[in-house]
Amino acid sequence: MSTPSPIRIAAVLSTEHRGRLMSHAREVNFPENAPIFDEGTRADSFWIVRSGTVTLEIPVPGRRPTPVQSLGPGELVGWSWLFPPYTWQLSAEAMTPVRAYEFDGTTIRMLMDADPAFGSAVGHWVGRVLAIRLQQTRTRLIDLYAPRTGATR
Repeated sequence: MSTPSPIRIAAVLSTEHRGRLMSHAREVNFPENAPIFDEGTRADSFWIVRSGTVTLEIPVPGRRPTPVQSLGPGELVGWSWLFPPYTWQLSAEAMTPVRAYEFDGTTIRMLMDADPAFGSAVGHWVGRVLAIRLQQTRTRLIDLYAPRTGATR
């Protein structure tokens, strides 16, 4: 099974919608190994990676977190800001120094509500990212936890 290519903002949003979104960005930096967010905490921001690598992880009680995906330049970090109850479903950590654009989730949700075309475009972008991430996470968890019997299916 091939890995789907990441959904980058430039490939999905029109120039107008991308410009509108980016007008609300602020540049941030995360040092190597810095947590970006933790599962179960309030999701009120999201990021687009400019440079570096972010790892998405599933916390596992009594064990180290399990990495499920690595994200790089142009990729969306965080989608939980868009869906109530606005809490992170995974954790994220900067694996290398990361430069990113940061967005306030509440502000972007208000813009989406005020402009249905913009809202639809951003919602479809996040939805496409979410669908790919779900499949990639499923595949990663199968790789990690499937019994190693030697039998093929």
